[in-house]
Amino acid sequence: MWFNPPDNSPDWSAAVRHLRRADPLLRHVIARVGPCTLFPRRDYFVALCQAIYTQQISTAIATILFDRFRDHFPRRRPTPERALELLGRGDEQVLRRCGLSRQKRAYLIDLSRRFVDGSIPVRRLGRMNDEAVIAALVEVKGIGRWTAEMFLIFVLNRPDVLPVDDLGLREGVRILYGLAERPGGKLVTELAEKWRPWRTVATWYLWRGTGGMTNDEVRMTKE
Repeated sequence: MWFNPPDNSPDWSAAVRHLRRADPLLRHVIARVGPCTLFPRRDYFVALCQAIYTQQISTAIATILFDRFRDHFPRRRPTPERALELLGRGDEQVLRRCGLSRQKRAYLIDLSRRFVDGSIPVRRLGRMNDEAVIAALVEVKGIGRWTAEMFLIFVLNRPDVLPVDDLGLREGVRILYGLAERPGGKLVTELAEKWRPWRTVATWYLWRGTGGMTNDEVRMTKE
């Protein structure tokens, strides 16, 4: 595990009370899943590095390869400066063993440079609104809106994020409401209106309680 849970986890009890009142169907999911265990992470670079690193490969393989990547850093914690140094050496044997394609190397180099030169305002991210954070992150090669939304949810713990393009969420909504087909983003947004201002927590419960969580979200919660 490359991050340590905080000494005091967030209190999501207000969110749970609201969601129980607002949505009787979700109430049953909450009862089955139990307390919300979302907590913030402080190492923004590692979280984004992992999000890029694990694209388009299985969870099991991603875990092995990312562990190999981490082995090249003091205390197994990648930093932007050391990542640039490692990737800039061009040691093909090392990079291949870490499972880094040329494309992923380019993505990690771009991410690292943006942290080093301040293009990603690390010190201000926590104070920026959700859309501003997304706008900053999608400038990085290899990071799209979905990855930025997962960063808001799992790293910054923003309470009212609704990743409408996420297939896991949409499948969870289908199961929850007994829909014949997986809903599109517009319908998900309409159905989720009652969850405001805690749509992040509702989404988390659907992922955990309806089997709708995709491999990518599982990866974001494990490492």
